[in-house]
Amino acid sequence: MVMVLLAAVMWGTTGTARALAPADATPLAVGAVRIAIGGAVLVAIALARGTLLSRRWPAGAALLAAAAVAIYQLAFFEGVARAGVAVGTILTIGSAPVFAGLFSWIALRERPGTRWVIATAIAVLGLVLLVVPTGVALDPRVALLPLVSGAGYALYATSSKHLLREGDSVAVAAIAFGGGALLLVPVLVASDLRWVAQPRGAAVALELGLVATVLAYLLFTRALTRLPVSWGATLTLAEPVTASLLGVLLLGEILSPMQLAGAAFVLFGLLALATARPAS
Repeated sequence: MVMVLLAAVMWGTTGTARALAPADATPLAVGAVRIAIGGAVLVAIALARGTLLSRRWPAGAALLAAAAVAIYQLAFFEGVARAGVAVGTILTIGSAPVFAGLFSWIALRERPGTRWVIATAIAVLGLVLLVVPTGVALDPRVALLPLVSGAGYALYATSSKHLLREGDSVAVAAIAFGGGALLLVPVLVASDLRWVAQPRGAAVALELGLVATVLAYLLFTRALTRLPVSWGATLTLAEPVTASLLGVLLLGEILSPMQLAGAAFVLFGLLALATARPAS
């Protein structure tokens, strides 16, 4: 659980990092560069460990994991650009536990327990309080991309859990993000990447690629070997709280008393889950 929470804090930096990137860095280009760097490093680590090519991986699950990575990355960064850092992150991660509970129940037979349902409901209520004062969540056009990203994330987690039945967690992360990087090559080719050569652009790309991708997903994938997918997705609700705090501290965004209460609800829900034992 600590691994997932640490990963969630790292993911909470992605929206702020995107906002601090040079003005000519488009959301799609930022997402593609992040996965290109993270995927390349993860593949290199897995190859050095000798775990990536040592077995036959289920082709369907591997392709699904890679496609899910590509989809949720592009949808997330474009959604954050349209909805704002706090709201975009909240809608994405707030919807992910619901999708994850459904997908893992169907595909992995991981039936969510009562404790998970209650804790997730409390945390999602907190996310609603965080979003409602802005009014953005009422616009379906703004909400659609973050929701697609949340579904993509849940699909990635579910397919990765399936791959973990076959082998090493580092190799599974490399398959998902290495494959996702290959799928995003057309986006890289079509994008103006001159912003990466700027000091600020390079710093953003490295933070997103190495910290928010390589380190965070190594922790998360390792945690999935011991946690149900639905639990992992709910614990990542620490991400929007991190994003909201960074939005206030670094970007000048303002949270109302209701939004602060929402953050408290999220933390209470996470605490309720973190003090329980997983059903599987």
